[in-house]
Amino acid sequence: MTTLPAVPLTLEGASVLHQMMRVRWTAWKSLAPAQQEAALDEAAAILRTMTGGMDQTAVYSLIGHKGDLMFLHFRKTFEELNQAELALARLRLAEFLEPTTSYLSMVELGLYESTLKLYASLAERGIEPHSAEWNQEIETQLARQRQAMAQRLWPAIPDRKYICFYPMDRRRGESVNWYQVPMAERQRMMHEHGMVGRRYADDVKQIITGSIGFDDWEWGVDLFAEDPLVFKKLIYEMRFDEVSAAFALFGTFYVGLRVEPGHLPALLKT
Repeated sequence: MTTLPAVPLTLEGASVLHQMMRVRWTAWKSLAPAQQEAALDEAAAILRTMTGGMDQTAVYSLIGHKGDLMFLHFRKTFEELNQAELALARLRLAEFLEPTTSYLSMVELGLYESTLKLYASLAERGIEPHSAEWNQEIETQLARQRQAMAQRLWPAIPDRKYICFYPMDRRRGESVNWYQVPMAERQRMMHEHGMVGRRYADDVKQIITGSIGFDDWEWGVDLFAEDPLVFKKLIYEMRFDEVSAAFALFGTFYVGLRVEPGHLPALLKT
């Protein structure tokens, strides 16, 4: 038998786009109140239509200098994400919004434990990695997993007051390299990492998205909660487990408050 693959299986679901915007306040304030009201009414009306079934868009008021608004889109495909992005760009309000950054990814569930079990089972049966039979067995297993985990693959945007979003990488090529660690060791570390998160499950809803090949970082993390203090406590505690302490790199953090479309006028009207 050849060496077993080092890559764990994953399941992919909803396509996700984060758009961070800064309001061009000087230009916005120069509009007459009636013009502001018309632009805000149009934006609120369009945003209300951008939620239904798997089409979901949420708006957040960002805290700090990194932007004023964040639009979070969950869609079935990248094509539908593109349509959501264009729908916002066509708004009168868009003339007064300056993009600061964006992040493209899709919901990802890692299957370390089941991957190890499946690879071991296939090896015991003498099935050669990447052969037609191997690939068929893998796809059969993934199909079962997709059905069992459909709710996690296609989640609703949690209706929580606060959001914390950040991208992250696993270290590769510095003093340590995550991608050269044996899979069983990676599975052990990820299990321990996940056990920390489970202790916060009642207070924080977490959605992990994969972005390798889509954006500059490897994963995106969205945390949703009613109390922002839990973000600090959870992330701080996770820094002490092995996978984070030795292998994690973190990008820019964004924290915001959920804004319903009908409340945009109260937020932006001057």
